[in-house]
Amino acid sequence: MITEGKRMGLEKLSNQNGIIGALAIDQRGSLQKMISKDGDMANKVTIEKFKAMVSRELTPYASSILLDPEFGWDAAGERAKGAGLLMAYEKTGYDTTKKGRLPDLLPEWSVKKLKNNGADGIKLLLYYDVDESKSINAQKHAFVERVGAECKAEDIPFFLEIVSYDSNIEDVKSEAYAKVKPHKVIEAMKEFSKQEYGVDVLKVEVPVNMAFVEGFGERIIYSKEEAAGFFKTQTEATNLPFIFLSAGVSAELFRKTLYFAKDAGSHFNGVLCGRATWKGGAIKYAEDGEQAAKKWLQTEGRHNIESLNKVLEECATPWFKTGKVSPV
Repeated sequence: MITEGKRMGLEKLSNQNGIIGALAIDQRGSLQKMISKDGDMANKVTIEKFKAMVSRELTPYASSILLDPEFGWDAAGERAKGAGLLMAYEKTGYDTTKKGRLPDLLPEWSVKKLKNNGADGIKLLLYYDVDESKSINAQKHAFVERVGAECKAEDIPFFLEIVSYDSNIEDVKSEAYAKVKPHKVIEAMKEFSKQEYGVDVLKVEVPVNMAFVEGFGERIIYSKEEAAGFFKTQTEATNLPFIFLSAGVSAELFRKTLYFAKDAGSHFNGVLCGRATWKGGAIKYAEDGEQAAKKWLQTEGRHNIESLNKVLEECATPWFKTGKVSPV
């Protein structure tokens, strides 16, 4: 049964109906590239300013916001009253010179320090290939256990974001990877649903590449029935609340995917949606400046998040109706 501190944190991060409709802008290196102009890389002040703008303009329509402690504290202070704060704990990216995409934590931060600075929940990103060597995955298992123990000690919700991959397939958007993606996503969810990791919410990909689903893309790998079956199996793979990440797809495709998931019998509990919501604002920021970006966020950005909220209202399941966190 969930502890009182973790329950309170989840309540702050979700809406009044127990649905997590969170805005994600914990991107660092990728965001820096997006808002750079004429080959000049955006500096720390520019990144902080853009994050603060996104927070100010869009958190009135979100249940919470995911930020990072490197560039996100100004944005945390700009969030709407009532919007929860989820903070990333990992370093961005991974060391490409070493095998295994091993994770690492921000050296100047701890769960205790993040909580003391106002975080309502902790997020850790993990790249995971269930079929990689036992030695590599053993390191990742121990890593997640340590973060889970920190979150348990501080009685704060632990969100684990799992990004799947195959160590033998370079392009995760390829047809080859699409064929193995359901296995990779679902088996990873099974692993990290185990009690020893202390995870409270899984942030995961949808179990298929929708570009290869009948009716969604030109090249068909999965029939609609097969794809629906994978969404159903994904729900059955865990007793934890789980939310979907947008993985950079368009806002429209993400909404269509959520409707598909609901019709397939998925009991997902919300979303943590990043680029699908604000990417256009970043482009405007780089090309036309702050005021153009602000206008875009107030119009297109707001439309994206309000449209997504409508989908969640129709499709998502409250987290407190999920096994581990069912009401006392």
